[in-house]
Amino acid sequence: MPIQVLMPALSPTMTEGNLIKWHKNEGDLVKSGDLLAEIETDKATMEVEAVDEGVLAKILVEAGTDSVPVNTLIALILEEGEDHSALENMPSKTMPTAIPAAVSSPAEPAPSKPMTVSSGERVFITPLAKRLAQHHNVDVADLGGSGPKGRIIKADIEKALQSTPAGKAPVSHGGYTDIKLNGMRKTIAKRLTESKQTIPHFYLSVDCDLGALLVLRRQLNELPSSTQKVSVNDFVVRACALALIKVPEANVTWHDTFVRQYQNADVAVAVAIEGGLITPIVRSAEQKSLLDISKEIRSLAERARAGQLLPEEYQGGSFSLSNLGMYGVRDFAAIINPPQVCILAVGAGEQRPVVKDGQLQIATVMTCTLSVDHRAVDGALGAQFLKVFKELIENPLILAI
Repeated sequence: MPIQVLMPALSPTMTEGNLIKWHKNEGDLVKSGDLLAEIETDKATMEVEAVDEGVLAKILVEAGTDSVPVNTLIALILEEGEDHSALENMPSKTMPTAIPAAVSSPAEPAPSKPMTVSSGERVFITPLAKRLAQHHNVDVADLGGSGPKGRIIKADIEKALQSTPAGKAPVSHGGYTDIKLNGMRKTIAKRLTESKQTIPHFYLSVDCDLGALLVLRRQLNELPSSTQKVSVNDFVVRACALALIKVPEANVTWHDTFVRQYQNADVAVAVAIEGGLITPIVRSAEQKSLLDISKEIRSLAERARAGQLLPEEYQGGSFSLSNLGMYGVRDFAAIINPPQVCILAVGAGEQRPVVKDGQLQIATVMTCTLSVDHRAVDGALGAQFLKVFKELIENPLILAI
């Protein structure tokens, strides 16, 4: 019986994925461990490997197809000794237990549907290609299809767009462009809407004097042995971790009937990537030096932007940190990422007039705002956490030890 290749569930929360690319063509020999396809989840683009050997006989979901449900049948592989006649008896809507080449159970792929053009002629085109053609006003009447039986697929529309001479592109009417939501943006919208609707947020802010921290940072980065530059954000991550250990009641997550208190501080750091954001986690950050945190954050951020993070690198965490200081934002309030109960929003360090010992002076000040879930953390406890955090930031030698 042909081996059924299914849309895999690449994370516990994944319900659908986008099939970005096939690395094998119909008729290609497939060996165990070969790269079959690339799947875009709501967080990253991941590679799917074959676990069985055979010949890739039929691709049922073409590259470029969005929102393919988990367990959908996407391809069929013939085992040794089988020929294409074995495909004739394959069920289209239900399957017996399969030998998994990726994971799960099937759904019938979307068929090509005829599309009537201005001349009255009917052309066969995949649903994805049809939407793309309509969006870009591409005339498909004289467009040759490269898909099975000459049907027009997404690649044909993209090729037509690339060959359109400059200055002759279709004119967009209406004064706006509809941008389709990717899986990541859909997940962000769903989770943060749920957060604001169900979590009783409250907010606490403190102003931190960065004078001593900036001096120490410059001294560390100017050391002859320094191979890695530390940033203000690295100090902030370590300060959050140590504050969570000193105020363990804030190092919790909410689970409706109980709160889970953690022994280590797993700090999730928000990273902006194309199409949204992701929060890779610095695990047990309280046990790591500034230099270790700096290296880890850079590595996580680089792989996040390349879509190469593993699920365990961005799922979980006991606390979140969002820093918009590099964009010049003075202060803001972030939305809690459940089941976490706290997220710290960090603004830019900027020179401001302050009063010290009765004298007006200029100091570099950074405003930090803690968003708190009042079900798990009360105001006094949140204030205690911020007090410890502020003391650590303004006495940075503790962070450098």
